[in-house]
Amino acid sequence: MPVTISDVARAAGVSKSTVSRVLNTGAEVDAATAVRVREVIDALGYVPRLGAVGLARGSSRTIGMFIPSLTWPWMGEVVQGVADAVEAAGYGMLLFTAGGGPRSTAHFTAQFSARAFDGLLVIVPEGSLGPVLDMHRRGLPVVLIDDHGHHRPELPSVATTNRAGGAAAAARLHAAGRRRPLVVTGPPRFGCVRDRLAGFRTALRPALSLDGEFTEETGRTAVEHALARGVGFDSVFAHNDLIAAGALRALRAAGRTVPDDVAVVGFDDLPMARHTDPALTTVRQPMRAMGAGAAQLLLDGLGGAPLTREPLVLPTELVVRDSA
Repeated sequence: MPVTISDVARAAGVSKSTVSRVLNTGAEVDAATAVRVREVIDALGYVPRLGAVGLARGSSRTIGMFIPSLTWPWMGEVVQGVADAVEAAGYGMLLFTAGGGPRSTAHFTAQFSARAFDGLLVIVPEGSLGPVLDMHRRGLPVVLIDDHGHHRPELPSVATTNRAGGAAAAARLHAAGRRRPLVVTGPPRFGCVRDRLAGFRTALRPALSLDGEFTEETGRTAVEHALARGVGFDSVFAHNDLIAAGALRALRAAGRTVPDDVAVVGFDDLPMARHTDPALTTVRQPMRAMGAGAAQLLLDGLGGAPLTREPLVLPTELVVRDSA
């Protein structure tokens, strides 16, 4: 049975109206009581009914979206998916980035205090999720998008099958007779990186695995390092398409042909993947669908629909081109 506002009120020793005031504004509630209510909310895992919260707070018919940066290579696709769903529902959209650090966060939280948006979509910036969790505890509907492979049961989320995507990349290389892959990952602090590597290892054991950033430079230097060490690799699994593009450039500079000498598989299916030389075999993430799906979850919640705590997980897809 889901936890209700009555359960929270009973456990905290207050009325339902007090819990409601804590969730919506915190006004007319003394600080000690508000802290006790929020501690009970955390302990019980209570998720407010979004439609009721929206009525209590008043509606701006605007959705907020908080992202790390617009420069991430797939960010435009996610934002477009959100915009498609939001506009179709007759809502507006406010976009906030974390690029300015604390100053950006302060501006974003000030807009929440001004009730400029009814609900929030978040691609979690590196660092604390604290401000977003605080907004949620105060009654703001929040849905996470692609939270680096982490599952936060207190918040609804939309993710993709990173582990299955890694397994599909390995299966493609294995079917092509490749047995000594070089794996070039993104930052291992991201859950998606760990999932992609774990999935890949279900079918193939890397000859060498190197960590890096999601950049072309990482792919280029990883291949150069492996060649300098004399590692006998016959394929590369790159954890995104930018890494794969750098690997292709380094292989070409070393006189290795793709896919005859070394096969290469990327991840994401960015538009550039069609235009590398050779065209890149890669694992497609449904980024626009993830944005649209998260927006629809939030909009449905604002309309009163219950939200599950289990993530909405959309499938990846292997896209075969010329590099593997």
